[in-house]
Amino acid sequence: MSRHLRIGLLGAAAIAPSALIKPARQTSRVTVTAVAARDRTRAEAFARKHDVPVVHAGYDALLADPRVDAVYVPLPNGLHAEWTLKALEAGKHVLCEKPFTANRAEAERVADAADVAFARDGLVVMEAFHYRYHPLAERMREIVTSGELGELRRVEAELCFPLPRFSDIRYDYALAGGATMDAGCYAVHVARLLGGGDPAVTSARMTTLRKDPRIDRAMTAELAFPKGVSGRVRASMWSRRVLSIRARAVGTDGELNVTNFVMPQLYHQVTIRRPRSSGAHVVRRERVPRNPSSYARQLEAFAAAVLDGGPVITSARDAVRTMGVLDGIYRAGGLPLRRQEKDQAATP
Repeated sequence: MSRHLRIGLLGAAAIAPSALIKPARQTSRVTVTAVAARDRTRAEAFARKHDVPVVHAGYDALLADPRVDAVYVPLPNGLHAEWTLKALEAGKHVLCEKPFTANRAEAERVADAADVAFARDGLVVMEAFHYRYHPLAERMREIVTSGELGELRRVEAELCFPLPRFSDIRYDYALAGGATMDAGCYAVHVARLLGGGDPAVTSARMTTLRKDPRIDRAMTAELAFPKGVSGRVRASMWSRRVLSIRARAVGTDGELNVTNFVMPQLYHQVTIRRPRSSGAHVVRRERVPRNPSSYARQLEAFAAAVLDGGPVITSARDAVRTMGVLDGIYRAGGLPLRRQEKDQAATP
């Protein structure tokens, strides 16, 4: 491969301009060369608007294009596994949107295929948890692991935003929709980052749609991490918690609170508190450099992994662990796993 990465876009998704098109313009090593959509007219309109030179009639045609080295997969959740596997079969590197798959069993199959593809052809698969590539995520982890908070006791994370349009594909069970999948995957991922391990799900409560009780519009789950650390994750696409993006870690000697860990380039704040007799008081507040954005840093990391053999911190194997927790939340909440009827091999 040349020292330049040519990426094709599977689907003219709304997230693509922020997650791929704009970041690609900020790096000299990446070019978005092609786009395909189920509706060719939509793909052509997207290409004209964003100066993408090649439009393909379908996803398979894009995967067959030798001018494409890698693909970005922003398709609905339920299609991630299928098209990641097809991309690997076509010899393409993959940057796949979160959540990685519909359930853990799917994630295991994709991770197995990714391992083989890397060993055979050096192909890279990365889950697009863009926040993890921003220095805020690493600073959060450093504060917890440094011992500044003392012995870790509890972690909490939540991502709540309003999406009252219930016809949206993120509420479609056939496409692996639900608040736990769409927003909860972020909360679970950052809780895993701060908790230092993979938690068991001890309980979960769901608020579901009237038109489809299999779909959760809000979720709260309690977690148990190794070494006696407790946790809680919350996610909502429509509830009384209209907008909340935060993470918290509590130790014996202090407490970390982070506002907006997901999009720190827009705004964020890190607050450290310590206990005292009259109540906790603020020790300091921090911010890290906002730009380049989390999306730009993610794309740089993807290019570095493909072109230079750099590390992939949101790997397919890491995704298996996240999907295992998401499956556990659905089980604890009494809802079926996403695409369970199509995958009876889901790991219990």
